[in-house]
Amino acid sequence: MSTRILVVDDEPALRDAVSYSLRSEGYDVTAVADGEAALALVESDPPDVVVLDVMLPGLSGVEVCRRLRDVGDVPILMLTARDAEVDRVMGLEAGADDYVTKPFSMAELVSRVRAILRRRELDRSGLGALTVGDLILDPQRHRVEVAGESVDVTPSEFTVLALLASAPDRVFSRREIMQRLWDSQYVGDQRACDVHISNLRRKLERDPTNPERLVTVRGAGYKLAAL
Repeated sequence: MSTRILVVDDEPALRDAVSYSLRSEGYDVTAVADGEAALALVESDPPDVVVLDVMLPGLSGVEVCRRLRDVGDVPILMLTARDAEVDRVMGLEAGADDYVTKPFSMAELVSRVRAILRRRELDRSGLGALTVGDLILDPQRHRVEVAGESVDVTPSEFTVLALLASAPDRVFSRREIMQRLWDSQYVGDQRACDVHISNLRRKLERDPTNPERLVTVRGAGYKLAAL
């Protein structure tokens, strides 16, 4: 069964170019021009990846991303303007897994989609559940529990958490985390790492403003502590 990708972009030329490039790689691609159509398609038949433009008529890409996160964990790759850092941050905070800034090469976009798919497969192919104190990660079910309570996380957040949980109390640099996320030596904007960590703290910490579990080691990176 081929991998299915949903492309959401209101610019016909870009939508067609992205769709053509992905189909050329063997993916099964469906393309729509607005957020309402995207939400309806994902609800009826969830794809493996959503490529989502931030600037859409009607519902914005960020709002579409937020609504998709409310109903599932499909990986989301956002397309953003190069000079719109606020869109990139808002997209990640809404639950996007990654972003590509315009203008971009089709080779870069295809590479990023491949990385998302490989990363998800790697997360699922773990030997078993990871336990760090009262935190449990189950790669097979893509499930996180804290003190017996289920916590919804995005695919990228799961990847970050699984990396930190693989070696509790070891400090991972932002670069190491982004290399795992992008499945590449090229890591681009490492500030995306900080947004993912911030999102995880809101979901996992008793007091996100005073984190005890996901700890910052100044000048070095982040580590996961057992509670």
